[in-house]
Amino acid sequence: MELMYTRCAGLDVHQKTVVACARVVDEGKVSEELRTFDTTTSGLLALSAWLEEKGCTHVAMEATGVYWKPVWHVLEPTFELLLANAAHIKNVPGRKTDVKDATWIADLLAHGLIRGSFVPPTPVQDLRALMRTRKQLVREVARNTQRLQKALEDANIKLTGVVSDVLGKSGRAILDALVAGETDPERLVDLAGGRLKTPRAELVEALRGHVRDHHRFLLKLHLEQIDGLKKAVRDLEARVGEQLDPFRKNVELLTTIPGISETAARVMVSEFGADMSRFPTSGHLVSWAGFCPRCDESAGKRRSSRIRHGAPWLKTTLIQCAWAAVRAKDSYLRAQFHRLKSRVGAMKAIVAVAASMLTATYHMLTSGQEYRELTGSYFDKRDSTKLAKRLVKRLETLGLKVTVTAPAA
Repeated sequence: MELMYTRCAGLDVHQKTVVACARVVDEGKVSEELRTFDTTTSGLLALSAWLEEKGCTHVAMEATGVYWKPVWHVLEPTFELLLANAAHIKNVPGRKTDVKDATWIADLLAHGLIRGSFVPPTPVQDLRALMRTRKQLVREVARNTQRLQKALEDANIKLTGVVSDVLGKSGRAILDALVAGETDPERLVDLAGGRLKTPRAELVEALRGHVRDHHRFLLKLHLEQIDGLKKAVRDLEARVGEQLDPFRKNVELLTTIPGISETAARVMVSEFGADMSRFPTSGHLVSWAGFCPRCDESAGKRRSSRIRHGAPWLKTTLIQCAWAAVRAKDSYLRAQFHRLKSRVGAMKAIVAVAASMLTATYHMLTSGQEYRELTGSYFDKRDSTKLAKRLVKRLETLGLKVTVTAPAA
């Protein structure tokens, strides 16, 4: 097997230690030396000095939780690093030890058998951490809102049935009054200020419950949690605005795609950055994101075409954007969705739409051009003959006899 690197190293990263194997080829002889270092800053600096002393030029490690990140940050200025997917470099069964893992990684790296994972530059990593934290905070707001609604139902206050937004202006005024001790439904309805469309009599009955001190305590607790989380989201968005300056034009460009809001565009940029040169083609980006059908075929039979997990933070956002995009009238994405839905179902069709949006993203960020709408009649214009045959066949299944005549020249 061809030797790619004569001086390289493999790392097996853990929470407290790093097992390193330096592999050196000198005059056809292979020598491997193993050492264990602590994951403290001084330990990682000692690891860097030792690898430099051995003359290593390339270093590979597995993506182990978040433990690989500090190792990467320390070694990145000195060595050519590769981050490997652990599923791609599994050790031989029955020979699993930390020492053998490091040796195995070094051997694979030396022969060029490790495919490095995509690691974005530091500014993109920082933006990614902020956007992922924002999503977690928004989820916590939703969870606390559900817990608040549960406490209201326990007190037999049917506020969710008469108010569209429990935390809106009217809903919040009623909740604050309940926490303060107000139980008269007539006075609670007056706090809505006449902005609700529900009849007053129905509002009064919905707010006639049995609120105890236990419920007031829970309502106050959840409201305080929601207020704190919303403040954290506002602070985080301000920080994102500062970090977004190098990517602002890219975000504005992506918002020209139907269904992609500014928040969604920020998430997309934070996940894969704005430099598309890391992906040779748009297909590589789609595959990395996990929207490419699995290739699992044996003996001429396809066993599975399910998409893999890919990038879960990006995937959920794109699927939401795809559902929004297919609602746009007379659009290419809507036509694509309905064209595929009848054959493969709604879920597979929406995944295909998300993949198309990601493909468009790749070309837009590469060329710097805005999204160009192909309209909903694109597929009909592209192959009018196939469309005519399908419509004729459909009419014939209804028992009609159809004669097709070409128009006069």
